[in-house]
Amino acid sequence: MSVAGGASAPSPASAIDTGTAPATAVVIDTNVVLDLLLFGDASTQALEQALLSGALVWLGTGAMREELQRVLAYPVMQSAMRQRGRTAGPMMLRFDQLCRLQPDAARCAVRCTDADDQIFIDLAVAHRALLLSKDRAVLRLRKRLARLGVPAQTTFSQATGNCRRAPAARTGGRSAAG
Repeated sequence: MSVAGGASAPSPASAIDTGTAPATAVVIDTNVVLDLLLFGDASTQALEQALLSGALVWLGTGAMREELQRVLAYPVMQSAMRQRGRTAGPMMLRFDQLCRLQPDAARCAVRCTDADDQIFIDLAVAHRALLLSKDRAVLRLRKRLARLGVPAQTTFSQATGNCRRAPAARTGGRSAAG
């Protein structure tokens, strides 16, 4: 599924049956996840609506979940949660409800200078998913990712025109779909 080793670009992932239009796959980096789950940033309203409606299917991995849990334990995040009357538990539960966990993706040919962000790039490339990130190292790769069918942007808008399909639900794994 990856482009590593000179293999051809992956084909679009199969659509999930939502009873309506096929959903778009999205990979969301930790900073955007924090905006969505902790800060309630206005820039994530369209993203949240699309996730709840099924227009977007959020793809993640166990490593991404672990990273979020680790970041939520940082003192600055603990302070932000206290200010908002929140705790990590309900945010992790929300992650589990909204995110469809996938197996770790193979390393792709596009390398990020920030090693922590590579897992997001690899998963997005493997599924030709929309990649939401605010990380400069990721955003510098926009053109290279676009050539692989991966739009990378800082926010989601219903007007993005992305048409990548989300992968079918997997059995035996934890996912928001069941």
